[in-house]
Amino acid sequence: MNDADDRAATPAQTRRSFLRLGGAVAAAVASQTLGRDAAASAQARPGGAAATHPDPVTNPATAQAMPTRNLGRTGVKVGIFSLGGQSALERANNAAAAIPLIERALDLGVNYIDTSSIYGGPDRWSEQYIGQVMKRRRQQAFLASKTKERTRDGSLRMLEKSLSLLQTDHLDCWQLHDLGTMGDIEEVFAKGGAMEALIQAKEQGVVRHLGVTGHFRPDCLIEAIRRHPFDTVLLALNAADTFHYSFAEKLIPLAVEKQMGIIGMKLTGRNRILSSYVPPPVEAQKRSWEGSAVVATSPAPWTCARPCTTPSRSPSAPRLSASRRWPSSRRTSASPGSSRP
Repeated sequence: MNDADDRAATPAQTRRSFLRLGGAVAAAVASQTLGRDAAASAQARPGGAAATHPDPVTNPATAQAMPTRNLGRTGVKVGIFSLGGQSALERANNAAAAIPLIERALDLGVNYIDTSSIYGGPDRWSEQYIGQVMKRRRQQAFLASKTKERTRDGSLRMLEKSLSLLQTDHLDCWQLHDLGTMGDIEEVFAKGGAMEALIQAKEQGVVRHLGVTGHFRPDCLIEAIRRHPFDTVLLALNAADTFHYSFAEKLIPLAVEKQMGIIGMKLTGRNRILSSYVPPPVEAQKRSWEGSAVVATSPAPWTCARPCTTPSRSPSAPRLSASRRWPSSRRTSASPGSSRP
């Protein structure tokens, strides 16, 4: 695949070419030992996604709308506010609300959009809605999606569908979704695991950068970025960080050392870190997707000192007051990087 071919090919043609991998390439990827040296070699190989697709982020409103940050070593400047593909963007049959929301975000200077192959359930509503906008405004956003699959083949199927729904021939970042246990790490880095799909997709120019995400345990993300030189990390960060599996303590310094783009999420924890939050019954929590992470039995100790109108993913979270105080060093924006509103 070269630049001339890319310019001439339609998104559908490019996706088909990606799936028709030569036997030699597939064998080489399958036989790789996915340790640090092999992974670094794969990323450094010429002809990868960064070489195939020039920087697509040319949203003219961003620079005037908000401060920007370098997204780590990607070389892309992103606004400090970005758009996550959940809430209204993952509700079924909600195009009338979701599509104008995406359009408005771009109008206001947002140039980083994040979604996933599992947002919106089997129909993947989030990718559908975002794709309706991307088919007209692709150059205005750094577009990221994720695979929750832990195998190579399953992840490649997820990617093919993501490209189709998002109506694009490439992703700017493809991420491993929600690594929460060491078992997840062993699965994705095993022979036939999802890491083979990520490396293969980048080598083929279908994705430009690779990322990893997590909501619960920072040690899993630390291990992942020790095994592979990911370009970005999406992590949970809020006022409760000090008290429960801190992402700020060790993970963020390591990501900065490795010059990764750092994206913060859950900065107000969907209001669950506030004293006004009433936890659902324990059994209901256990049945939720978050049940394996943490179960709340009482409200949190914090109250808002002013109305909590700040988006839940932002480096400028509302000031909180509490019976416990956290060190000022914990009040940090995830720079270099972005944050998802």
